[in-house]
Amino acid sequence: MDTDPQPTARSADGNSGFLILLVVRRYKLVTDSYPGHPALDVAVSHAALGAVARSEIDGLIRLHVPGPVVAFGVIDRVQSGYAQAVRAARANGFEAVERLAGGRAAVFHEQTLAFAWATPEEEPRAGITERFEMVAGIMVDAFESLGIDARIGELRGEYCPGKWSVNVGGRVKVMGVGQRLVRGAAHVGGVVVVDDGERIRDVLIPVYRALRLDWDPRTTGALADRAPGLDNEKVSTAIIAAMSQRFELVPGKMPSSVLDEAHGLISEHLPQVA
Repeated sequence: MDTDPQPTARSADGNSGFLILLVVRRYKLVTDSYPGHPALDVAVSHAALGAVARSEIDGLIRLHVPGPVVAFGVIDRVQSGYAQAVRAARANGFEAVERLAGGRAAVFHEQTLAFAWATPEEEPRAGITERFEMVAGIMVDAFESLGIDARIGELRGEYCPGKWSVNVGGRVKVMGVGQRLVRGAAHVGGVVVVDDGERIRDVLIPVYRALRLDWDPRTTGALADRAPGLDNEKVSTAIIAAMSQRFELVPGKMPSSVLDEAHGLISEHLPQVA
């Protein structure tokens, strides 16, 4: 088993005179990426979730730079225009994969950051809202530290809409998040758009048209649009700093057992369309 998952306790004396205990969970922080193998990238998150649920490894957070991908949700896959949407993604230079978390089609590319948090949970359904709130809060704290007016909430007409999206100034979406639950663990995953939001808009226009989804391309943007000079490294550093306020992070590599299992899961994340 990897790093000892036992939480640590910190104490503080408040004005009330009571001893307050803050439980801090410990997670391995991994930045491994597989941009040349998009389906493997998703399969690694799938395998990590399973390994955490079986207590084979401890909780794990992966923050990495992906390759160009359109990640389709379960609802997308049953739409009559799904095959056309997959072809549209590929025609625009993006591979198509079937995502682990819920939601509608979302876009990743080299100027975005992907995050995947696999956490052991005795009752994963009970903590859905708390996990969404925590991840959205982490992102807001990180973006505000970079001078961004970050806000939580769904924008009217945003792509892959969600209550826990993060936007800039109530105008453009820059972070989307979803969850996948299994017995004994939860996965929280999503994307942060650092730069080149136009590339996301350009591929989503034909993809969403094929899926017959209404949306407003003007809600698509990037952090660098509001703070020129931001790049993946600066944003990643800010996110890790914000995470460190809530978790104890231990840098490491993806366990070989997870990689081995992931290779066997690749086919589950490849679109079964011509």
